[in-house]
Parts: sequence; structure tokens; C-alpha cells
Amino acid sequence: MSPRSDGGPVQPVIATRPPLLVGRRLALLLGVLCLSYGTGAGFGWGSRSLALFMGDFGLAGAALAAALSCLAHGCAVPGQTRGAWLLFGLSSATLAIGNGTWGWYEVVLRTDLPQDSVADYAFLPFAPLAVLGLLALAQRPRGAAGWLCLLLDGWMVAGSLFTLSWSLALGRAAEGEVDNPLRLALGLAYPVLDILMVSLVVGLRFRCRDGNRAPVHTAMLGLAVTVVCDALFTSPALRDTYHSGEILDAGWFTGSMLLAYAPWSSRWRRGRPSREHPSAAGTPRRRVASTFSALTPYAAASVCTAGILYNALGGRPMDRVVIVVACTVGLALIVRQGIMLLDNLSLAQELAQKEAHFRSLVQGSSDVIMITGADGVLSYVSPAALGVYSRDPEELVGGRLLDLVHPQDIDRVVREVHRFLARSQLLARRPGHLPAAAVLGRLEPSARVECRIRAGGGEWLHVESTVNRYRDGLILNSRDVTERVRLQAQLQHNAFHDPLTDLPNRALFTERLRAALGGRDPDGPREHPYQDGAAVAVLFLDLDGFKAVNDSAGHQVGDQLLVQAARRLQATVRSGDTVARFGGDEFAVLVSGRLGRLRVQELAERLRHALSEPYWIGGAELGVAASIGIAFGPRPAEPDAQPGEVGALADELMRDADLAMYRAKSQGKGRVVLYTPGMRADLDRRREVDDRLRSAVREGGFALLHQPVVDLRTGAVTGLEAVARWRSAQGLLLTPAEFLRGAEQGDAATRFARWLLEHAVAQAAVRGADARGCGRPGSAAVPVSVRLTAERLCAPGVYETIAGALRETGLPPGRLVIELARMGPDSTADELGRRLAALRRLGVGTALAGFGAGGGSLGALVQLPFDGLKLDRTLVQEVVDSPRGRALAGHALRLGRELGLVTAAEGVDQPRQVTVLQELGCRNGQGLAFAQPLDEFRLRRALARRLYPLPRPLGSVSARHAYLAADRRPAGRPSILGPHGETAVPPA
Repeated sequence: MSPRSDGGPVQPVIATRPPLLVGRRLALLLGVLCLSYGTGAGFGWGSRSLALFMGDFGLAGAALAAALSCLAHGCAVPGQTRGAWLLFGLSSATLAIGNGTWGWYEVVLRTDLPQDSVADYAFLPFAPLAVLGLLALAQRPRGAAGWLCLLLDGWMVAGSLFTLSWSLALGRAAEGEVDNPLRLALGLAYPVLDILMVSLVVGLRFRCRDGNRAPVHTAMLGLAVTVVCDALFTSPALRDTYHSGEILDAGWFTGSMLLAYAPWSSRWRRGRPSREHPSAAGTPRRRVASTFSALTPYAAASVCTAGILYNALGGRPMDRVVIVVACTVGLALIVRQGIMLLDNLSLAQELAQKEAHFRSLVQGSSDVIMITGADGVLSYVSPAALGVYSRDPEELVGGRLLDLVHPQDIDRVVREVHRFLARSQLLARRPGHLPAAAVLGRLEPSARVECRIRAGGGEWLHVESTVNRYRDGLILNSRDVTERVRLQAQLQHNAFHDPLTDLPNRALFTERLRAALGGRDPDGPREHPYQDGAAVAVLFLDLDGFKAVNDSAGHQVGDQLLVQAARRLQATVRSGDTVARFGGDEFAVLVSGRLGRLRVQELAERLRHALSEPYWIGGAELGVAASIGIAFGPRPAEPDAQPGEVGALADELMRDADLAMYRAKSQGKGRVVLYTPGMRADLDRRREVDDRLRSAVREGGFALLHQPVVDLRTGAVTGLEAVARWRSAQGLLLTPAEFLRGAEQGDAATRFARWLLEHAVAQAAVRGADARGCGRPGSAAVPVSVRLTAERLCAPGVYETIAGALRETGLPPGRLVIELARMGPDSTADELGRRLAALRRLGVGTALAGFGAGGGSLGALVQLPFDGLKLDRTLVQEVVDSPRGRALAGHALRLGRELGLVTAAEGVDQPRQVTVLQELGCRNGQGLAFAQPLDEFRLRRALARRLYPLPRPLGSVSARHAYLAADRRPAGRPSILGPHGETAVPPA
């Protein structure tokens, strides 16, 4: 940024080198031209005619160039300086006319210049026009005292110069022209106007901003050179012997050329460094002109005294003019000094008030203000140091600033201060790089430094200081930010630590894992973890049985258990390992170093044993177990690996540990499992099956089949079980084992269960309506059963699906039976009981399927409301060849009959199995011995036939009659009576 040369508003410019280079070349050309002219004038130009031509028309050309330059600049620029440059151009034009007239007589007419010629009158307006131009550039005084001081200064300068000039030359010149008043007036007019011009140049203060300082100074220099030459020409000794083309003309030529160069000097000087001291805090250095203006009255008095001494010591009589002017100059000096004294008193009072005001601000400020010298010694410390640092400010004065700084912060503080000083000096030398605000306000940049300073009590305080230049040293404005630093540290700690256990959270654990995989440490570089046998392992831990503790003892006790578990984990691992809590009862351990797989597994076993120890909380003993999954780091990342690659490795390692931990839970909990690639393959397969299952449900990729349930006494169809088959791309119906496993867990399994219920109920309703329309209402009363797991039955929305399907299709609720295929965990027993009771209230039948396989069946019979019991196929397969299997099946069927449940068996694939089940008193059978799962067409034919042939009995009918007694219960719900006519358990 650089101000415009016309004093207008500041506009942004780009400091480039070509304009500066052009300006330097032009200044060099001007110097060579003036030097050449002076050399030619000093040697007489070689001939009389050339001397006359150069002395007359050469000066006229130089003055014309100055006139055109100033007029063009004045017409081109706006602002307050336009009038001054126009006046300078007109004054130079008068010189061009005067010198041109002089050359007309001497060069063209070859005659001497006559007295009272046009040239004399042409030279006369030069000084008044230049004086007006100087007045246009001058700054106006403020107040009456300023105007009075300006007049006194002007008079002292003018009177002193007039006294000296009168004593040296003007007095004698005036004595010689006494008889010719016009010649006397013309002779005195030139020096008097020149004296007035010099007085204005010396006494006035001009509008010299950064942009127009060079043009104004150059113009004043040109006018000063012209005035000096005029003063020399006024001397009778030179005037009587003067001829055109002499050395005196070189001065006038130089003055005109300087005035011609002045208007354009600012454009070619842009980009030069500002004359500003870096320690002045943005305040420009005092100009020489300002200092000289202050000494002007005393210099004028000295000049006046020199004039009087010249007459007195030379034995000349004292002229009345000299005495009168000298006395007025002395009187003006006395008055000027009195005004200055009064002004100084007023300024001193104002300064004292401002000093007191600022002192009160500094002393009352809560910030500590310190001033240091160039050697770092404190020269001032504000009283706030007593309240902030608990130290007496007077004791700190004279000490070194760095002695107060924490030893670990000294290098950083010195580095920041050096950087600040270097930047300040650079901006001072290159002001074009300063921002606009800094140029407008002349602001020097400051620096902020944070460090620790020792307080009076010995503790270290965190202090933030704003550093600025102050003379040759620095001024620091410091404030205590200890609480802010502590709050920031606490917030950062909370962001990366668990609030309950104060362990690192997932974010910090992931960051440290990435650092370990990348071969670096958060505090600095270290050895790569994979070098020389180093390894990285991640352990995921989950507390088994924590939910039961949380539900039974309360969340507060659960939180205390988690805190104790965290302490046990920290006490078991090494000091360099990381223990983190991810949330709930999940923890993770990061192990890095030269540990083999065996030692990591031993560490995991120690962690498991530590977590499995009893917990004593509130006088009660609590116990949980731990399932731990271990995953070792993959191949080490390259030293120049990208952060994204290391992050992907960390995420993969954490997923592997998580898979191993869930495998440990699925294998019985309370164990340690090492990750293997097969776990990832199983996960991918389950995910693929889940996606296919979801897609099949959405796109109709399933077919619904029904397998008849046959009465083992009569062979009649007493029920249907709805089963689903996967329709392949070739139209085949498949039942892969992976599909069966996928249909029992996950969100897609819940969607599949809803689809199975909706279609089974809808098709049963359609068959019932068709049977009634064909006059076969008996076939419409066959119930349909749908097998669900405990997790699916307790899933959100399943009960609503059952109720909605019955309501929309109009199927009687008694014709739907929900078979519970597998019991869920103990935590879902209450919810499962509520769901089964709700179904029985709705009128839907319930049965326990798969009895005899897995655990929890006997407890389910006691706690949960069921209407029927179905033996598992694994137990049915052993009834023919295994006496033990036959005995177990018989006891199970007897138990069901005694509880009033309808007994049935699935997986009845052989006729001999039918005969044995008949002997054991089983009521219904289902399997390939009767029919495989049928599509809708074959199912309708089977329902129309109603009977399946039974195998011939192995013994007499009387031996089996007691177990196969007919059902004598009244009509209503589908008849499901045992061989002894036992009744069903009423709904809960």
C-alpha cells in the first residue's frame, strides 16, 4: 500500500521494480545533464555565441520544461496540491519568458539588454507565484496562537535575511539608484521577494505525506537553488560583471530541472523502504524539517545578529533600516519566546494529566505490564504483578526476564521473540508487504507468547503475553491463563478418556494403535514395532454376566464393578500397554513390544483370571467372567506409508479382535480365543447369506410348503407345519444349512419370520374358504403351525404381525399354532413368557418343539404356557435301535401326557419308528414315513384324502389300546388330548 502523491485516499498498489528502475535512470540522466551544463558553463562553452545561446535559450528551455511538467501534473491529479503545481508551472513560465526575451536581444538581435526591458518585468512574477504555491502547500495553523507564531516566525526570518542582505549588498545598491525610483524598486523587489520565499520555505510546514514528500522536497530544493542564484546575482560585484553562459546560469538551470523532475518523483520512488525505525512502534522518525522549523526563530536571530556585527566590526555606520529591522526581529523573538513558554506550560499540564491517566490505567489493569531493555533486563513492572505473580514489582525491576520463565519454556520464548523481531525488521524494510490496515494506521505487528512463570509461592503460572517493540527493547502485556490452560487440558482429557473409569476411550486407543502400527510414538520417533521381533496385539474383552449384575444390583453397583475391573486390568498389564474402555462392559488392551504370541496369550489368561475374581461391593459378593479375543497386527506398514493406509490397518486389527471376542462368547464364554482368518470368512458368509435372505424376502425368492402332521392312531391329518424353501435360479427348491442358520438370527431373520407368518396364515385362510365352498368344511379345520425361535418371537413387531394377519385374513386364532423351536438366553425368559401368554389370550395355540435336544427344555415346561410338546428328530432316530433312546423318548412322552400336553414327534421317517412311537403313546407324528413337505396342489389332495396308511402293529391291539384311546373332549379348540383323556393347561 502506498499513498497517492496528490494527498488523496490511499489506494492499494503493487510495488514493482520497473517504475523504480525508470526513476533511477531518469534521476541519473538529470544529474548528467546538470553536470554537463555546469561543465560547459565553467569552461565558457568554447565560444561566445554558444555561451550566449546556452545562457539564454538553454535557461529558457529548462524553465519551459519545468512549466510544462508542473502544469501537466497539476491538470492530471486532483486534490489540494493541484493549485500549488499549477502556480509552480506559471512561475516557471515567467522564467521561460524572461530568459527567452533576454536571448532574443543577445542572440537574435545581437544587442545588449536595454534597461527596464520586458525581461525585467517577466522575471518579477516568478517569486509571487512561487510564494502562492508554497502557501497552497503549507499546513494551516491551529488557533490564534498558531497564526501569531507563524507571522512572528516569518517576520524573524524575513527580517534577519533582509538585515543581512541590506548590510552586504542591498544598502549600497539602493544608494546608487536614489535618482531612479523605478530602478530602485525593481532592484529591491527581486531580493525582497526571494527573501520572502526563503522565509516561507524555512518557516512553513508543508503537507508532506509519504506519497508527496519527495515531490514537495524536490520542488523546494529547486526553488532554493534558484533563490540562492538570485541572491548572488543581486550582489553588485557579480551583477556588473555578469555575462550569459557563465557558471551562475548552471545554478538556475539546475533549479529549473529539479522543478521539472519534482512532480513525477513520487511515481518512480514507490516501493522504496519507509524511513521508519523498527523500534518506534509504528511512529515515523522525526523529520529533519520539523526539527529545523523549531529552531527557525533562533537561527533567524543569529542571522540578524551577524548582520549587525558585520556593520559594527567593519567600521561601517549603522544604517537606520538595519537598526529598525533588527529591533523588530528582537522584539518578535521575545514575544515568540513568551508564547512558547505559555504553550510549553499548557502542554506540560496536559502531558501530566495524560500521564496520570495512563498511569492509573496501567496500575489499575489486571494485566501485568513489563518493559525490558535490549539486554532482557526489566526496567518497569506494573503493580498488577503483586496480585498476579504474588511478587513485589520493585523486586522484579533490575532482574532478567528469562529468570522468571520455566527452564523448559526458555528456548521456545527466545525463538518466538527472535522470530517476531525478524518479522518486524522485514516489514519495516519492505512496507509493500504490510496489510492495508497496518499501512493506514502505521501499526507494527505484535506476537503472542505463552509460557510458565514462577509465582511468589513457588508454583508455576501459565501466562499469555503480547509482545511489542518499545524503543530498543520490548513491552509485554501479560495475563494469567492458568485456569484456561487447566480447563483446556481437562476438556482434552475428557475428550479422550472414559468419564467413569478414566481409561482411554476408543478415539485415544485408535490413535495409539495407529501410532504403534506406523512405527512412531505420539511424543516422538521410536523404533518400529515390527523390527527385531517387535509385535502389536489388540485384545478385546467383554464381561460375561455383567447385564445380570446390572439388572439385579442396579446401575450404581454395575458402575462400581466396572471401575474395579478397570483397576484390575491396569494392574495386570505392563506399564507401556494401553487399557481402554469402549463403552458398557467392553474393554480393549493394546500390547506392543517384543512379545511373542505365547506371552500375549499368557497375558490374556492373566487378564481373564483377574476379571473373574469375586467383586465385593456394598458388602455383597458379585461375580462375572471375561471373554477375550486376540488379534495380532498384520504386516508392518512401510516407513513412508500414508496415514490412510495405517488407519485401515488399525481398523482391520480392531475388527479382527472383535470377531475373536464374539467367537469366545459363542463357544461358551469365559475363555480366550485367538483370531484366525476363518472367522473373517465365516463372517463374510453369514453376511452374504443375510443379504441373500433379505433380497429373497423382498423379491419373493421363497416358496411356502406344508408337511402334514398325522394322528398315529387313525392316520388322519390333524395339522400342518409351514416350512419355507429357497427357490433357486433353476426353479429348484433348496434348504441349505446356511440358510437355516441365517434365518434364525439377525434383522433379515426377523423379516423372514414375518414373511413366513403372513403367508402361512393367508394360505390357511384361503384353503379354509375354498373347502367351505366345496362342501368339505372338515378339511378347513386343520390347524397350521409355524416354528419360531425364542429370539424371533421376542423380536419387535412379530406379535403385531401375527395379530394383524389373523385380523386381515379372518382365520380363526385356534387354527394357528406357534411352535417354540429353541429356547433363548435366560435374560429373555420373562419376555418370552409374556409373549406366549399374549398369544394364548389371543387364542393362538403354543407348543414346545425340539424337546429332548439342547438345554432348558424342562425349565421351559415349568415356567412357560404350552399346549403341546414335540420330540426332536435326534431323539426319534434312536427309538428303534437304542433301548436308552426308547426309554428317554417314553419318559418324555409320559411327562407331556402328565402335564396335559398334546404329544407329537418330528423326523418320523421309517415305519418302524411309527410302530415304536405308537407303543410309547405318542399322539401325532410328522416325517417322511407319511409325506414330505408338499406344495399347495399336493397339499389339497392330501387334505381331501384325510387319511395316511399306518404300518401294521408289532403286537396285539389290546396291548397298545391304553395308549391310543380316542379323544372325547368337546368341540371348540382343536382336540389335542393324551391317551388318558387329560385336559390342556388353561391359558396363563
